[in-house]
Amino acid sequence: MWRQVEVNTRIDHPLERVFAYLVDPLSWREFAPACIYRRQIDGGPPVVGTRWESIDMIGPFPFRFVDTLAELEPNRRVVWLSSAPWNARVEYACEPDAGGTRIRASYEGDISGPLRFLVGWLPNAATHWILAQDFRRLRRVLARQEREAARVGGARDAAPIRLTERAES
Repeated sequence: MWRQVEVNTRIDHPLERVFAYLVDPLSWREFAPACIYRRQIDGGPPVVGTRWESIDMIGPFPFRFVDTLAELEPNRRVVWLSSAPWNARVEYACEPDAGGTRIRASYEGDISGPLRFLVGWLPNAATHWILAQDFRRLRRVLARQEREAARVGGARDAAPIRLTERAES
């Protein structure tokens, strides 16, 4: 079942901080609850072509697949390809916007297998709402980090706090 959804949003945090989350699969579970597991498969620093073993939890069901970093323009655009059952292409295009970040998130793919029965019936408006929630959560993550940095005397542009580490090859 072919699905195409676009989410346009703005996050009131600097581009570099926002983009750091969109380009790092290990941070996705901090704001996207379906992303329960990511582990880099390929050794070395992430580059175009690097793959991640992935598990998304949709309802009570885990779905395994591989995410591949397909295109990267640092602090501007990143494209991810996901294998079956998502069979998807996800693009995050970012631009600075008055001290914040404007994001165009494009999701398209041909959902297959049992996942098709779980999410294929959802209207695009519901899928859009679900995906837009991830950006609302990312706003909260960044705001919490900013409050914590201010509390301990750090700068607003402090690096994102990472709760996970890359797996060793």
